[in-house]
Amino acid sequence: MALGLLLDRLFGEPPRFHPLVGFGRYAAAVERLFRRLGANRGVGLLAWSAAVLPWVALAGSLRISNLWLGLVLDVGLLYFAIGSRSLAEHARAVATPLLAGDLPGARQRLSWIVSRDTRELDETGVAKATVESVLENGNDAIFGALFWFAVLGGPGALMFRLANTLDAMWGYRTERYLRFGWAAARIDDVLNYIPARLTALSYALLGHTSNALRCWRTQAPSWDSPNAGPVMSAGAGSLDVALGGPAIYHGQLEERPPLGAGKPPGAADIDKALVLVQNSIWLWLLVVAAVSVLSHA
Repeated sequence: MALGLLLDRLFGEPPRFHPLVGFGRYAAAVERLFRRLGANRGVGLLAWSAAVLPWVALAGSLRISNLWLGLVLDVGLLYFAIGSRSLAEHARAVATPLLAGDLPGARQRLSWIVSRDTRELDETGVAKATVESVLENGNDAIFGALFWFAVLGGPGALMFRLANTLDAMWGYRTERYLRFGWAAARIDDVLNYIPARLTALSYALLGHTSNALRCWRTQAPSWDSPNAGPVMSAGAGSLDVALGGPAIYHGQLEERPPLGAGKPPGAADIDKALVLVQNSIWLWLLVVAAVSVLSHA
């Protein structure tokens, strides 16, 4: 786990030929093939299985074939599955112009990482959206993969990343994907259920703990996503900032429940959110190391 995280810290995401780009093309071909059978939930489940399971099975078979190959594969797959450095780079690319007073530049960089309309956001709106993205993606891009790596090794991290990618491709409540993408959305929810709550607990322990736990308990149930709610409410409470509220997605105003308690976030709170995520990574490493030592004692 430490080696995979170190590789991510040193190199970040591959600038060219990222494996997820290739997987996205493969998944699009799988979708075209299976849609010939229909667009119901059963076909969507079969398509998900064809897109994800062969790669996980291949990784698993290679992993058990040789001890050293298994070690290299585990480290490589975890490096492929996480995006800690990328998350920090994208968030700081918003914070830097925002701190310099370049609101149009900050809006533009924010539009690269969120799906909401950023054109009319003020400084607080930009900071809020960025902090929300950091907290939520801390789970989606880091801790979910770390959890499944701890459970199943590299194939577990690979399974989580591919499932998360398919949720981003197919997990929409649109006419096209409402039924076909149902399995991708639900499987991602299941795989994220425990990691999201461990992430929320980590955020709570490393900030304003009582505030974070109270926000988690009272605010998470009102959030649409069963996993983003705990993560973002606990993170907002830990940072002592107010998140959530109205946002425009695809031209439609969405009234979201409030998250957290405290002042509206500013540009400086983006870095505080990144520090919270990084400290949570250290906490997870320490816990995994302790469990490993105790289990072999």
